[in-house]
Amino acid sequence: MGCIGLINLTSININRPVLTKSANKPYITRGPSMAAIRAESTATENLGIFIEKNPPESKLTQLGVRNWPKWGCPPSKFPWTYDATETCFLLEGKVKVYPDGSDEGVEIEAGDFVVFPKGMSCTWDVSVAVDKHYKFE
Repeated sequence: MGCIGLINLTSININRPVLTKSANKPYITRGPSMAAIRAESTATENLGIFIEKNPPESKLTQLGVRNWPKWGCPPSKFPWTYDATETCFLLEGKVKVYPDGSDEGVEIEAGDFVVFPKGMSCTWDVSVAVDKHYKFE
């Protein structure tokens, strides 16, 4: 098998969007740059746990997250039940949360904005010491 084509990867700048020309518009972008993708907030819900990665600072400020109480723990493993909805923002750490009845875990880490639903029972498996702001409702 031979090569169909080669690209000189050193000439590609991943920090700039790719521009293309169309008949009606002089130039349009085909997509965001890699830097923009890394900076974007992404939200998912997995096994009942809502996670927003890289929330904008404006959201954290609007919610007053940096004024919420803080909690931390060293690497450990322990069961937990949420008597109220917890909203938190991880400043440091890495955790895998296993909701009861599931063999699958949900990984959360520094920079994640997370909501755990009231009534959820789970096991926290902390692999990197956690420091977080939290609020119960």
